[in-house]
Amino acid sequence: MARKPRFNLKDHPQYIMQRGHNRLPCFFDEKDYAYFLDCLEKAASQYQCEVHAYCLLETEIHILATPRIQGGISQMMQSLGRRYVQYINHRYHRSGTLWEGRYKSSLIDSEGYLITCYRYIESLAVDKGQAESVDKHLWSSYLNHAQGLENSLITEHAMFNQLGEDPEKCQVQYRDLFQYEIDPGTKNHINDTLNLELVLGGDLFKSRIQNLVDRPVRPLKRGRPPKSKEWEA
Repeated sequence: MARKPRFNLKDHPQYIMQRGHNRLPCFFDEKDYAYFLDCLEKAASQYQCEVHAYCLLETEIHILATPRIQGGISQMMQSLGRRYVQYINHRYHRSGTLWEGRYKSSLIDSEGYLITCYRYIESLAVDKGQAESVDKHLWSSYLNHAQGLENSLITEHAMFNQLGEDPEKCQVQYRDLFQYEIDPGTKNHINDTLNLELVLGGDLFKSRIQNLVDRPVRPLKRGRPPKSKEWEA
């Protein structure tokens, strides 16, 4: 099967996910997590990508970022992958691949889904049983958004800044959102869209993106195409 072309549009946020090979760990201790975030910050700066949210799990990574140059996400992820895999192979005297193929990405309708994606990503450690609560998982951006913990990696999206009149009020509003779980149907929709590498948004947004890219933005319809009237005759 041919690979889907990437969404290389600048100024549109993307949800990015990559898993360890065969779902095996890609982080082994705290130094690995810290080194990965350092590599991510350098690669994001080099290729002009703004990172808005992230969550690092033992066997996978989740990142929400906006590229400010064409192809920025692809270049950032290539650079990040090279640096981190070299580090892991050297540190643990191993060789071979670390990741399960290419990363997956989904283009996000910022007005409809951006803050929900913040919450979805930062809740993953709890959802997957790797933390008791969102504030206990040190390797996500939650503490930055909800408690104002300084994090030089993060550039807030305009939609986050609209939660309140100042940073403190944004943090309060964001914390309040975590009093309620994301609807399971919405979680499944985000997950399915990401795995299919499609567009997460409303119909108008999808139609606008469809006019800009040469690839599907919606799930393909299943089943055989209808017969033409000539054939039926």
